[in-house]
Amino acid sequence: MIKITRNKATLGALIALLCFTSCQDYLDIDPKDKLNSDQVYNNVFDADAAVIGIYGKFMGLAEKYIILNELRADLMSPTTNADMYLQEINEHAVTKDNPYANPKDFYELINNCNDALKNFKIMDDENEIDQSEFNERYSDIGTLRSWLYLQLAMHYGEVPYVTEPIENIDDVKDQSLYPRLPLNQLIDKLIDFTESLPYTNPYGVNSSLVIDVDGYNTAKFFVNKECVLGDLYLWDNDYLQAASHYKSVMETSSNSGSDSERYNVYRIKYAELASNDDLAVGYIRYREQDGSSLINSNTQGWRSMFAREQDALWNTEWIWSLPFDSSFAPKNPFIDLFSNQGGEYVVKPSQESMDLWDNQEQRNGFPYDARGKKFSYNIINGQPVIMKYLFKYLDSDTQLPIDVFQTSGDWFLYRAATLHLRYAEAANRDGYHKIADALLNFGIKNAYSVEGTVDVTDIEQTHQPFPYDFDARQGDYPYYRGNWYRNTGLRGRAYVERAEVFGDSLISIENNIIKESALELAYEGNRWGDLVRVALRRNDPSFLADKIYYKLSKDGNSKASEVRSRLMNPNNWYIPFVWKNEE
Repeated sequence: MIKITRNKATLGALIALLCFTSCQDYLDIDPKDKLNSDQVYNNVFDADAAVIGIYGKFMGLAEKYIILNELRADLMSPTTNADMYLQEINEHAVTKDNPYANPKDFYELINNCNDALKNFKIMDDENEIDQSEFNERYSDIGTLRSWLYLQLAMHYGEVPYVTEPIENIDDVKDQSLYPRLPLNQLIDKLIDFTESLPYTNPYGVNSSLVIDVDGYNTAKFFVNKECVLGDLYLWDNDYLQAASHYKSVMETSSNSGSDSERYNVYRIKYAELASNDDLAVGYIRYREQDGSSLINSNTQGWRSMFAREQDALWNTEWIWSLPFDSSFAPKNPFIDLFSNQGGEYVVKPSQESMDLWDNQEQRNGFPYDARGKKFSYNIINGQPVIMKYLFKYLDSDTQLPIDVFQTSGDWFLYRAATLHLRYAEAANRDGYHKIADALLNFGIKNAYSVEGTVDVTDIEQTHQPFPYDFDARQGDYPYYRGNWYRNTGLRGRAYVERAEVFGDSLISIENNIIKESALELAYEGNRWGDLVRVALRRNDPSFLADKIYYKLSKDGNSKASEVRSRLMNPNNWYIPFVWKNEE
């Protein structure tokens, strides 16, 4: 157990280690070394150390998060280097020894959350922390716990809901002590708890947990509470509430005095055609018919959101992201997962995902979506390699490691595109099809314009109450600049043709949204949840089963039909809850 020194200098050092240590000394100690809670929960800096320790341990889940959410779905496949456990995940035939399926590490972290929540309450009751400090930290750890339970629910189907710290974590296996709740009941519990939390905003700019250190700003290290609430309501099919929480995040900078924030943050902004200083798919101006003029760098264009430093443009997209640093533990797991240069290369893009991108058309007529083979994956030494996590590791020209010892990278958890797609999913289900279609395609202004009209006073806006109120007016006679006038939509930013609506608007737009999520968010840990959520909502197992079938079939897996038959029973969507003590 490390001694917690109560001064800001030491706190700064601890925060510098937020992403770089699993805090094992703090969280996993032998009983003989354990300090009493009154020795480690005395003031706000002790509370901060607890928060830091929990997020440090949380980073140990990064590899499992990606494998469970992507390899179980349709966009990722195992390579020939993959072991039997990854093959089992891919084929939905998990055995009890599979380490990716063991829920114990989730519950160890949940137990840490429960311990911190209990002690934060004691500190609050005993006035060892002021009310605002308590509200922020209690709500943060409480929301992180809800996020962890949502992950467990979508993968295991029914799980124990433990809300108090327990002495022996293995007791979670005992169903007489901790009965397992099915997904729908657990979602209700999570909504009730998360809604009861006293604080929903990010940590304040003056919080001792928000600092700049060693090139990192910690503000986006922490879970976004409104996004989690939106996700919980989306799973609960309460679309108005989901849209309301998402819209609150989308409007984060609406009252900012800075135009660069007010019009840009979380808006999915249009391309800067002259400078290409943007996060859009774009070409050098006036050379759009020249494929070699595609903006493809770590500092400009769509690719740069996964490679650039935490600058103002990065801040317009990222809501939750945690960095791995090569100088500290835990090790960045993504190089071994994805790279065939200096890594183990055990997973790759599925043929199904590559076909999805190649079946799109760019607005310059090119017959592929550049978000695919140009950005999300590359062909390196004849092998398809997932690239989103490797731009800081591989040289863009040689495709070789810049330095095999420099393994820094990022865990991408939530961004503006995720937010817009989930808001669109909720809005569409709530009957606001035009708004959903606009955010998916070319933006609010485009959808609500009237050709030839100069006075935009009563157009280029939705004229709807919150959360469906968007003002995208851009006019000069009279002068208007609505908060959403730079919004260009997901497909507008990606420079691809619009996704057309056929037949029933609700189902067609929802299909388009889920497909767009694949094109935009591939390999970021969202796919399995998207498939399960929509299949449950529609009471249509084939929505999920067919997509897994197509992946396996195109990959030449002889078990494709067998797996599809298995997944036509929703009970087989979930991993067996088999607790295993790691040696």
